[in-house]
Amino acid sequence: MSELAQSVAALRFLSEIGADEAVNDDPTDWTAVGARARRPTPPPAAPVQQPARAPARPAGNLDGAPLGTAESAQMARAAAGAAKTLDELKAALAAFEGCALKHTATNLVFADGNPQARVMLVGEAPGEQEDRQGLPFVGPAGMLLDRMLACVGLDRKAEDPAKAVYITNMLPWRPPGNRSPTDGEIAACLPFMERHIELMKPDLLVFLGGISAKSLLARPEGITRLRGRWFEYKAPGMAAAVPAMPMLHPAYLLRNPVAKREAWKDWLALSERLG
Repeated sequence: MSELAQSVAALRFLSEIGADEAVNDDPTDWTAVGARARRPTPPPAAPVQQPARAPARPAGNLDGAPLGTAESAQMARAAAGAAKTLDELKAALAAFEGCALKHTATNLVFADGNPQARVMLVGEAPGEQEDRQGLPFVGPAGMLLDRMLACVGLDRKAEDPAKAVYITNMLPWRPPGNRSPTDGEIAACLPFMERHIELMKPDLLVFLGGISAKSLLARPEGITRLRGRWFEYKAPGMAAAVPAMPMLHPAYLLRNPVAKREAWKDWLALSERLG
């Protein structure tokens, strides 16, 4: 690899992990910096009398207070349950303030594809390109996903519900630096995804990646143990369970091309189930 290619690869790596700012104009040679003289330990300060605490906030009144996980999930469940259509659910997500990721992301990434499709795909969280465009799976992983879909006769742009797919993510906002979402962030977004599936009423579900598979199936196993197996998914508001298969995320396949053989088996199983 040339020196230029190595530099480009290093910059791309730093961008992907969120290191997008330089601290100083010139690098610091820390080996040339001498040890700093120790400062004498100051005497302990005199105790300061603490002011009286304000009265406790009444239970249920969260105005102006930071939301905890339980409060966020409760508010999300109420907001999601009130949505009667996909458009109303998207509007409820846009107005939701219980997930801090909303304030660091550029765009809300709701969904793409045909809402009448038989197959609904649920990924993990938006990446850099998805955050910029406001659509799921439009980066390199999305291009690989489109190629895999085409191999089994499916297309996110198809008008025929039998050949179409509907794609969304477990989280509608990108975590900074593409980090993994926290348990609190997942819990805050889970009610919206459960309602999303209820409104879609798909014939089949595909969970792309461990975050969506473990969260929606309430399973402790990793994606390599869950993939390729059919499960029954049923949210509290659903009349009947939906067959669901976890699969390896396309981003994982880009990093581990040898796993594409296992992924191809899963897509063939999905195609057979559709047939």
